[in-house]
Amino acid sequence: MNMKAIVYTSSTGHTTEYAKILGEKTGLPVYALNEALKQLSNGIEIIYLGWLFANGIKGYKKAAKKYNVSAICAVGLCDTGTALDDVRKINALSEEIPLFTMQGGMDKSKLRGINKLMINMLTKGLSSRKERSENDERMLYLLTHDQNYVSEENITAFMEWYENTRRKINEKEENL
Repeated sequence: MNMKAIVYTSSTGHTTEYAKILGEKTGLPVYALNEALKQLSNGIEIIYLGWLFANGIKGYKKAAKKYNVSAICAVGLCDTGTALDDVRKINALSEEIPLFTMQGGMDKSKLRGINKLMINMLTKGLSSRKERSENDERMLYLLTHDQNYVSEENITAFMEWYENTRRKINEKEENL
């Protein structure tokens, strides 16, 4: 693996924050997907970060058509490290691609169009339920309270994978 860049798609800024943190930690350059499409060569190896909408990773398909995606960080309302099976299934990701979920947050003031409509509908639907599960209550709270959960703690699993991968590459190169 010869990762060259971090490429991301963000809606409300949480994924952008993670991309910047990962760029600082890894030393890799960071590009928004639209910028990367203009500046990066086809087929290069990237780490992709996208925000989750109904467990779909926004921008992933577009990035995967042009680049060799080495790992994916999906940023959403779910707790860090959860929903991996659902995200993998909905995005048809092979088991070989490392996948990490990271809790981002909610900023309703930045939502537009269909995204705003869908969040409002989900909030209304959850609010109108007479009986709500613990998960429903938690999701309702996350939807109605603008919060930012971006933290370095949430990148721990990714950084462990990244450092192990870099170490293995260095060992291989030393043995050549």
